[in-house]
Amino acid sequence: MGIVAIVGRPNVGKSTLFNRLVGMRQAIVDEAAGVTRDRHYGRCEWNGHEFSIIDTGGYAVNTDDVFEEEIRKQVLLAIDEADVILFMVDTTTGITDQCQLIAGILRRSNKKVIVVANKVDNSDLLFAIHEFHALGLGAPFAVSSVSGSGSGDLLDEILKYLPAGNGDEEEKNIPHLAIVGRPNVGKSSLANALLGEERNIVTPVAGTTRDAISTYYNKFGHEFVIVDTAGLRKRGKAMDDLEFYSVMRSVRAIEHSDVCLLMIDATRGVEAQDLSIFNLIIHNKKGCVLVVNKWDLVTKDTNTMKTVNAGILQRLSPFTNVPIVFTSVTQKQRLLDVLAAAEKVYANRSKRIATSQLNETMLQEIENFPPPAIKGKYVRIKYVTQLPSPSPSFAFFCNLPQYVREDYKRFLENKLRRHFDFTGCPIQVFLRKK
Repeated sequence: MGIVAIVGRPNVGKSTLFNRLVGMRQAIVDEAAGVTRDRHYGRCEWNGHEFSIIDTGGYAVNTDDVFEEEIRKQVLLAIDEADVILFMVDTTTGITDQCQLIAGILRRSNKKVIVVANKVDNSDLLFAIHEFHALGLGAPFAVSSVSGSGSGDLLDEILKYLPAGNGDEEEKNIPHLAIVGRPNVGKSSLANALLGEERNIVTPVAGTTRDAISTYYNKFGHEFVIVDTAGLRKRGKAMDDLEFYSVMRSVRAIEHSDVCLLMIDATRGVEAQDLSIFNLIIHNKKGCVLVVNKWDLVTKDTNTMKTVNAGILQRLSPFTNVPIVFTSVTQKQRLLDVLAAAEKVYANRSKRIATSQLNETMLQEIENFPPPAIKGKYVRIKYVTQLPSPSPSFAFFCNLPQYVREDYKRFLENKLRRHFDFTGCPIQVFLRKK
């Protein structure tokens, strides 16, 4: 499958075009310059052909942006990866010094470059695009990424230069891992350490990551799509539009994931915001692995890990059946344990228990400890089966489901966990009329 990268100076409309080509609002778009920071991947389909597309941050020099150097690095990596490069320029401002600088880099890259003159929102601006011939990268294509005009011709042109073969292998059912947590706990550093490359920008500034960045991972016998997300702050704090959209992307990443790696800072312990994110994961019925990062900064004695582990589980109660991995991303400590735990949780979440086995085990447990009688009514559970849902759900059929109390449902859940191992996964128990 071919790769197309969109590059250009800040605020020329790269993310707007990216969203149009992938067919959804995947990248955050705002009037402010420099919104996109990391490389952002999507998939575009045109005339039966599929290809990957990369949105990059605006390439700039000598600005006040503290992320300038990191963004430049990401742009150069995207140019290196791509088969075709879309060099976006702004028709309303014409050629700038930054455009000349980027054109020089692209000429040296020996890649196919298509000049895309954006913001041609009316026919009067159509004549203005000819000045971009001066960049020496061929005839420019007039588009308006807001209205979509000219995008069809552009896609036809892109297909001419992509490698042959559609690369239509059906996307396998690969587990999606979302790395979530408060700002500055090391989410992007963990993603980079696992991938073995500087995939996501990392700085000491809280809120560096804005979009949810997906990357395919296949190493050491593990295969995942890893999604790095923006940090989720307390709702009470003032939020600008960009941060609001970043948080929405993170919440959506949790909704679309199979397993969430909830990162917490070992030096600060489990805080209220960590608990809200944990509850959001459980509410969405997703698998969860707790990653305690910055463990190298904690002063330790013989029982420190055991004590901290017990303290965390106490904070998470009643849902305490969750694997906890103590890591240090900077020291590369126990990173593969995180993936092993995530794989185990994914397997538990996808587990199907045979109905005969369920009835044999659970009906015996129910006989040993039947539901308490209420108002002289006796509840008799006769049959149990697993429901065909994405996360583990079980239906217990009985004569009087309305008389089964919550504490007995928890008893049933605990017995299911004890016999069939659903570590890291929320379980739903339903009582139904037989």
